[in-house]
Amino acid sequence: MLNSVFNWFERIYPPTELAKNPHPPQGVKDFYVYFLKQFRWGLLAKMTLVAIGATIDAMIPVFLGQIVDLVSNESPGNIFTSHGAMLLGFALVIILRPAAFTLSSLVHFHTIFPPMMGRTRWQSHWHVVRQSWAYFQRDFAGRIASKIMETGNSLESSTMQAIDSVWYMVIFLIVAITVLINVEPVFVLPLLVWLIVYLGIMTRFLPRIAKRSKDNSEARSVVTGRIVDCYTNIQTLKTFASSKFEDEYVAGSVKNHTNVLHRLMREFTKMWTLLFLINAVLMVSVGYMALYFWNEGMITAGKLATIIPFVWQTVNISGWILEVATNIFRDYGTVQDGVDTIARPITMLDADDAEELDADKAGIEFKNVHFAYDADKTTDKPRVIENLNLNIKPGEKIGLIGRSGAGKSTLINLLLRLFDAQSGEIRIDGQRIDEVTQDSLRRAIGFVSQDTSLLHRSVGENIKYGRPNASDEDMIAAAKQAKIHDVILGLEDENGNKGYDARVGERGVKLSGGQRQRIAIARVLLKDAPILILDEATSALDSEVEAAIQEQLQHLMTNKTVIAIAHRLSTIAAMDRLLVMDQGRIVEQGTHEELLKAKGHYASLWHRQSGGFANMEGADPAIPSG
Repeated sequence: MLNSVFNWFERIYPPTELAKNPHPPQGVKDFYVYFLKQFRWGLLAKMTLVAIGATIDAMIPVFLGQIVDLVSNESPGNIFTSHGAMLLGFALVIILRPAAFTLSSLVHFHTIFPPMMGRTRWQSHWHVVRQSWAYFQRDFAGRIASKIMETGNSLESSTMQAIDSVWYMVIFLIVAITVLINVEPVFVLPLLVWLIVYLGIMTRFLPRIAKRSKDNSEARSVVTGRIVDCYTNIQTLKTFASSKFEDEYVAGSVKNHTNVLHRLMREFTKMWTLLFLINAVLMVSVGYMALYFWNEGMITAGKLATIIPFVWQTVNISGWILEVATNIFRDYGTVQDGVDTIARPITMLDADDAEELDADKAGIEFKNVHFAYDADKTTDKPRVIENLNLNIKPGEKIGLIGRSGAGKSTLINLLLRLFDAQSGEIRIDGQRIDEVTQDSLRRAIGFVSQDTSLLHRSVGENIKYGRPNASDEDMIAAAKQAKIHDVILGLEDENGNKGYDARVGERGVKLSGGQRQRIAIARVLLKDAPILILDEATSALDSEVEAAIQEQLQHLMTNKTVIAIAHRLSTIAAMDRLLVMDQGRIVEQGTHEELLKAKGHYASLWHRQSGGFANMEGADPAIPSG
């Protein structure tokens, strides 16, 4: 029965539902409103229940005062017969309190708390994961994840604390002041003076706490980002014996976070000292006034028993409210800091009228394309791609050659629309890639990079990533083509999962570079896209396995448009056309034989090749790796 009640409250708000506009707005206030309005009816119910509870709490001193007057004026034995109905009314009101707070707990802890935190994190992640590749290149992955987790928790926490405490106190004070006006208006004066000073303390210190909390959140995220960066690159850390350097790198952020936290704590201490002082003054002044008025016969013992508990309750609540308010502003500062990272506008959106790409023939055209990293259309930074014109016919096999920094990988990134060119057009089968949906564009392209990273999931999930609905038989066939099936059958993770169910570790760390690359090739084989991009696809393989896979890649390239990058020129010499790039331009093109006869840049690279690798001397270090 109880589980049925829980289930009813828990099903009201699904945690992974998207808002009508799925992109959270900038500005911390708009960010709050964006998420809170998704829970408006639950929050309204919560506020109503808290108001009922606060009203009942505020009436308890009134009941106590009236009971004291009854005891003072009635003879023993008559109180229940003379005033039974009134006492029963008091009891029923007090019994209503646990019912109101039970309902409040159900709404809070089952209807709002888990789904609000979950939905804030989910919708923030949904927005962030659609940011451009450049967005993630400029930040720590751990820091971004930390912002999403902390912001979801802080938004929910600050909202519910505001209702449970600040809203509670507002209702309590309204009832308390109303009662004191009816009991003895003069006692409202010290309470109003105290309230003005109390609000002054909050007005002075809470914004400062919010700012310090934002600084604290940022400093804490830096610590998290640096620690995660160490763990992510643990092999580099170990192999370069750089533990001392890394200790200093992380320790610096820890020390800075501690200093920022100390500054935050100073604000707390000053604020609490002032609160203790004004609370003591209020208790002493109202206590003296109440005793004086009773001593002079101006109020009854019942009124005395009403006034002093009211003030005592107010003093107790004030400390609680101030503590909660500091937490609210601290959470507000965390949300404010998180908004700066989470709610950035997405810079690479699909056009409103974007259509699905139809890459049936898979012809590719670059027309007057210019591109520079970290540049917009109004700047004139050095370009990585300079006035590039390229026409790749449907089904043509292209080899890209050039020194590091020549622009080869940049050209691929532009075709995948990981970046947008500052000017010019890129078309596939006549369709501009910036006018079709990004998902449909990337579904049409199979990509194997030299820096292969796998998801921390099972081998099977990694292979099926490009085609999740593929059958196990198709997955195994792709693995066999990639010469990785036998290796997979021998895998087992720490949880006892074997074969295709074994997890590969973060970025595939449990596998060798060659095994990761063969799994990536199997993934592209299974995807079977009309355009195939190979960026040093066999660079991590030994010669024997590479020769075997080359045969499968030849099969894979049948009826596909192919762009292949390789420093080992022998791996792409048989392509239909070879393009030699230098400083963002195509400086030579033709077949292997034609380029050798031309005795130009390609012929120079070919003759200088030693051990299967081109001499990379002379690369321009000012140009990002192409």
